[in-house]
Amino acid sequence: YFSAVTGRQVSPDDLIPMSEAVYNFQRIFNLKMGFGKREQDTIPYRAVGPVTKDEYESRQERYDKELAEKYKIEISGMALEEKIKVLRSHREEQYEKLKDAVYIRRGWTENGIPTLKTVKRLGIDFPEVLELLKANGIAE
Repeated sequence: YFSAVTGRQVSPDDLIPMSEAVYNFQRIFNLKMGFGKREQDTIPYRAVGPVTKDEYESRQERYDKELAEKYKIEISGMALEEKIKVLRSHREEQYEKLKDAVYIRRGWTENGIPTLKTVKRLGIDFPEVLELLKANGIAE
């Protein structure tokens, strides 16, 4: 389909690097618009875990098991609000570690900005892109 639309002959193996360049260019565009950094790569509050007491209580066995077995936390005598806070804190910490791994894999800085090496490898090292990266602390 790509060839039919663009007239360019490409193999399926060509599409992955092309989409990587597009994704990184979108990230750079977001950076230009004031976004595209680690602080914007947040998980919705609701997605991290239980938000209310009722929600925790509806799955209390599961959440208590996670705290005790996965995070090795002594939960006996712990108030429900504290359990929610601790569980959410550990899950948010896991999400930060996931972001670190993703940024490394994508060739981005710890702040989520594509590195010079990445933009050069992908062929998107246009003068405007390099200027924007430099303005955001990414220099040669």
